[in-house]
Amino acid sequence: MTDAEIARLQAAAAAAAAKAARLEAEAAAAALAAATAAAESPNLHKPAASTPLSGYPAEVQASYRHIADTNPSITIGAMIDEDGSALAQVPISVPLATLNRHGLISGATGTGKTRTLQLLAEQLARAGVPSLVTDVKGDLTGIAEAGTPTEKLLARTSELGQHWQPQAFNIEYFTVNNQPAATALRTTVTAFGPLLLARVLGLNDTQESALTLIFHWADKEHLELIDLTDLREVIDYLLSDEGKPILKTLGGISSATAGVILREIATLQAQGGDDFFGVPDFATRDLLRTSNNGQGIISLLSLPQLATNPRLATTLIMWLIADLFSGLDEVGDTDKPRLTIFFDEAHLLFADASKAFIDQVIHTVRLIRSKGVGIIFITQHPTDLPEAVLGQLGAKIQHALRAFTPKEQKQLRATVDSLPVSPLDLSKRITELGTGEALISVLDGRGIPTPVAPTKLYAPQSVMGPANQATLQQLHESSRLAIKYGAPMNPYSAFEKLAARKAEHLQQQQAAAAAEAQAKAEAERRKQLEKEQLAQARRLEQEAKALRRQEQERQREQERAARQRNKLIDSVVRSVGGQLGREITRSIFGTSRRRK
Repeated sequence: MTDAEIARLQAAAAAAAAKAARLEAEAAAAALAAATAAAESPNLHKPAASTPLSGYPAEVQASYRHIADTNPSITIGAMIDEDGSALAQVPISVPLATLNRHGLISGATGTGKTRTLQLLAEQLARAGVPSLVTDVKGDLTGIAEAGTPTEKLLARTSELGQHWQPQAFNIEYFTVNNQPAATALRTTVTAFGPLLLARVLGLNDTQESALTLIFHWADKEHLELIDLTDLREVIDYLLSDEGKPILKTLGGISSATAGVILREIATLQAQGGDDFFGVPDFATRDLLRTSNNGQGIISLLSLPQLATNPRLATTLIMWLIADLFSGLDEVGDTDKPRLTIFFDEAHLLFADASKAFIDQVIHTVRLIRSKGVGIIFITQHPTDLPEAVLGQLGAKIQHALRAFTPKEQKQLRATVDSLPVSPLDLSKRITELGTGEALISVLDGRGIPTPVAPTKLYAPQSVMGPANQATLQQLHESSRLAIKYGAPMNPYSAFEKLAARKAEHLQQQQAAAAAEAQAKAEAERRKQLEKEQLAQARRLEQEAKALRRQEQERQREQERAARQRNKLIDSVVRSVGGQLGREITRSIFGTSRRRK
């Protein structure tokens, strides 16, 4: 380890210590303010003296008292009577083990679902249970700061018998879109997998199957799909002249199907998808952390994308759940969850989802409880979730619903049907609930549903709203995970490997072209040489013919000359012979003198 790294870690430790001291001081100051306000305010409601209860309140009291007496549990509110008054002597508790069987927080907009989520996360943290909370609107970061006591707040807590003290909780703030003062949460395309990515891309069944085959080929070729650029490069390669023969072997994937997938990936990149896919990739075990004082750390995941890209945001949560399921060991039924996940706007997970995807979600939700992970779904209506999911929920917190239209009345009836049978007029009570009030039913330690309890929920102890940016920045600077998952990296992956393969292929093509050109030039040279040799042969043949003609002409000339000589000789001979003949004749008939 270098001196610079040691110095950086020392600075981080000092910042963390300073943050802890600041939070402790803030909590002490807030507690003092709360105590002072409680002492000085004459208008606070004092909890009523404990009086014997009868009827339904007594039944509820006995049921939830049994929970508190026999199970590790958290108390989240007090029962309210038919007239709306709080029964502080009937605290409503939820067994921690029940939250390992999942739960539901539902209700109309503005009825207090977010604050119920905050309350549960706080109570779980105090019980040593870490949680992952999706923060859609950015108003849950206040968990990092101690709440401020007001007269209205203290009146409520006093009425409910809540021993309220302002408290800040340890949080880790995550983002998937490079949000300031937040730790980047990333994963690789390979780890995300084709099924979830097909959901994000909005692919149909055929395209999803094609994407699965492309992933399989990339795995077989050891092509790491780190980010969307890697995946695009793989598909580009398969659409190239070099890759088309391979594409045809992948289950008959058409170029048109691959082209559609490529366009959807480009769209996702334009929507900021590149921010989520990459390395260093997030290890989901980092969600299972507790602080030095034993409290569970609340991991807040900022998800404003739920409004702009709900498929990406909800599928991201599903990936976290699936990764936890595959990475954690079996623990069976435990006294409390190892981790609780709060899934806000959960209905978006199932909107327009394929049957295969929904089946996989149901399967994962059913089995992940054996890994010690509980999931709390937050949505407006219980009917937003599949029946197979609703049937697995161990805790239900139903806030108020509105029922003005026939559709809303139908949803109200379905909501009542999802709760245990009760002597109360639940349809009426649901519509009359005020903000921060809910109907609650949970499974006790024996797995028996408790009576439906109209409840006024406790107030969170932290700030009910966004935290100061300075607080978030300080937390980020002292976070070990911010260092671990800080700057993105660009390792050697599919993009670089295929680029090298293309370069090698290009070199091979160039070498083949050069060899072909050389062979062509050599063939052309041989052809030219043969042509020249043929021309020379013809020229030599013509010269030979000319020589033969010359020789023949010479011979003919010689023959003519010989004939002429012969003619001359013959002429001379004849001439001499004639003279001799004449001389002989004159001797016989002439006057020549005879020889003696």
